Amino acid sequence: MSLMQLQRVDFSIGGPLLLEHVDLTLEPNERVCIVGRNGAGKSTLMRLLAGEILPDDGEVRLQNGVVVARMAQEVPQDTNGTVFDVVAEGLGDLGHLLAQYHHALHDGDMEAMGDAQEKIEAQHGWDLDLRVQQVLTKLELPEDADFSALSGGMKRRVLLAQALVRKPDILLLDEPTNHLDIDAIAWLEGFLKQFEGSIVFVTHDRSFLRALATRIVEIDRGQVTSWPGDYENYLRRREERLHAEAQENARFDKLLAQEEIWIRQGIKARRTRNEGRVTALKALRRERSQRRDLSGNVNMAVSAAQKSGKKVIEIEGITQAYDGRVLLDNVSATILRGDRVGIIGPNGAGKSTLLKILLGELQPQAGEVTLGTGLQVAYFDQHRSQLNDSLNALENVAEGRDFIEINGTRKHIIGYLQDFLFSPERARAPITRLSGGERNRLLLAKLFAQPSNLLVMDEPTNDLDVETLELLEELLGEYKGTLLLVSHDREFIDNVVTSTLVLEGKGRLADYVGGYSDWVRQRPNALFNAESSVPVKASPSPVQTAVVATEPKRKLSYKDARELELLPARIEQLETEIATRAASMNEPKFYQQDSATILAFNEASAKLQGELEQAYQRWNELDA
Repeated sequence: MSLMQLQRVDFSIGGPLLLEHVDLTLEPNERVCIVGRNGAGKSTLMRLLAGEILPDDGEVRLQNGVVVARMAQEVPQDTNGTVFDVVAEGLGDLGHLLAQYHHALHDGDMEAMGDAQEKIEAQHGWDLDLRVQQVLTKLELPEDADFSALSGGMKRRVLLAQALVRKPDILLLDEPTNHLDIDAIAWLEGFLKQFEGSIVFVTHDRSFLRALATRIVEIDRGQVTSWPGDYENYLRRREERLHAEAQENARFDKLLAQEEIWIRQGIKARRTRNEGRVTALKALRRERSQRRDLSGNVNMAVSAAQKSGKKVIEIEGITQAYDGRVLLDNVSATILRGDRVGIIGPNGAGKSTLLKILLGELQPQAGEVTLGTGLQVAYFDQHRSQLNDSLNALENVAEGRDFIEINGTRKHIIGYLQDFLFSPERARAPITRLSGGERNRLLLAKLFAQPSNLLVMDEPTNDLDVETLELLEELLGEYKGTLLLVSHDREFIDNVVTSTLVLEGKGRLADYVGGYSDWVRQRPNALFNAESSVPVKASPSPVQTAVVATEPKRKLSYKDARELELLPARIEQLETEIATRAASMNEPKFYQQDSATILAFNEASAKLQGELEQAYQRWNELDA
C-alpha cells in the first residue's frame, strides 16, 4: 500500500504554475531523488510532501499512521542547547520534558527532576527517551556536547537525528550533503542505505545521487515525471524524450508557419478560404502560446589574461599551527602553469588556510612561499563575501561599466547576465531576493568577467543544478590558466582536476596524480587519522584485495550454467533489436507519427535497454 499520494496537485507563486497537475505516489522502502533546474520547484514539492504548505488545487493524501519528517536544509539560527536537547526537540512538547529531565539529572536538581519525571510518566514517555538514546548511539553523537560548538557537518548530523527520532516512514532531505566533507558524505550514504523507510531527497551531488536513488522524479516546466531505475537510466530516457519533443515541436512549428502564410495570402484566396482551416489555425496559435519551452543553459566563458610564468606557486618547508593543532608540518609543493589542482580534506583540516598561504594572503609560521610572475587571480569564495548585498545583481557585476569584454568580445552587461540566466528584471532585483543557486551563478558571472590566469574556486558547486555543474566542468576543463579547486563533490573533482593535494592529518600534505577516485586507489589504508570528525573504514590493503581476488569460484548449478550459456545469444539479440530501433528513429518519417506513438516507441526502447543492462549484469555475476 502506498504511503502518500499527490493527485492533480497545482501550485503557483505568481505567473505560470510552478507545479501543474502533479500525480505522484510514494511507496514503502523507496529512495526517490527529485531533480530539476534551479527554480523548477524542487523545494516547493518537498514542502508539499512535508505538509508545510497546501496545494492551490488537487489533493495530498497520507495513509493513516504514516509519519513524515523533514531534515532542515540549513541549520536554524536559533538552534541552541546540548545535542540531546536539539534531538529531543523533534518529539515536540514531550521532547522538551525529556530535555528538562536530563538537565536536572546532570545538575543534581532533584525537585526539577521529580517534576519532569512525573509529567513524562503521565504521558508514557520513557519509551521515547530510549528512542532518543538509541538514535544518538546509532549516529555516534555526544549527547552532552554544546550544539553551537559543533562543526557544520556534525550539526547537520544532529539535525538528521532530530528527524529520525520521530521514527518517520518518509524521510525528506533537501541538499543533505551541503557543507559536509567527503568523509561525512560517505558516512551519510552508508547510513541512508540502511534506513528502514522511504527517503525523498534533493541533491546536486551526482555521486551521492547515483549511490542512493532507486527512482528519479523530474520537475520540468511545471510537469512532474517519474523515471523508475537509476540515474543513468533517467539520463538516457530523458535524452530520448527531449529529442522526440524537439522533433515534434519542429513539426508543429513548420505546420503553424505554413498556415500563417496561407492566412496572409491575397484577396482572392481570402474570399475562398476554408473557415474550418481558420478555426484550426486559431487552435494552433493557442497551443503554441501555451507551450513552455525548455529552460536555456548558462552560457559561460572565462575572460583570459596573459600567460603567467611557468612556475605559478612554490612552497617549501611550510609549517602552520592553529589553536595548538598542527595543520601543516614542513610541507612542500610546486604548482605549474596549466595545472588543475584539487584540494581535499575533512572540515577543519586546514584547506582554507592552505589556500591563503598558496596565494600569499597568509604568512606561514615557518617556510617559504614563492609566487610566479604575471599572476592575475580570480577567487570564488564559498561564503560569497564578494557580493555586496546593498547592490542589485547588475551593479555587483558591472562595477560602473555598461559593457563587459570577454576574450575580445564586447557585451552589454544585461546581455552578459542573460548568459547566466538572469532576465533584465531579475538582474535589477536586490540580491537579497536571489536563491542560493542564483547567488552562485551571479558570483560566477562576476568572477569570469575579470581577466585571470589563476582561478581559485572554494566550494563552487553548492546550490548549482546538475546542468550548470556540467557546463562549469566543461568550462574549467578548457581553461588555459591554472586552477585551484576546493570541493567535496567527488564527481566534480574527478571530472576537472589533473592532480590532488590531500590534507591527511597530523600536518601531512600528500600530492596524488588524478582526482578523487584516483586518490582513493592510491591512498594509505586509513582515509584520515583520528583527527577526522567522521571515522571511515579503511579500504582493503593490496594484500587483502589479492586474497579476495584469488578466492575459488563457486560451482554453478545446472540451471545457472545453462543460463550463462544462453546469455551471449540473448545479449546479441537485444543489441541487434536496439540498433534497429535506433536506426528507425533517425528516419525523418519516424517523427511524422503522432506523439503517443513516438512516446510508446521510446518507452519500449528504454525497456529493451534496461533488459540489456540486466543481462550484462547477470552475465558478470554468473561468470564471476
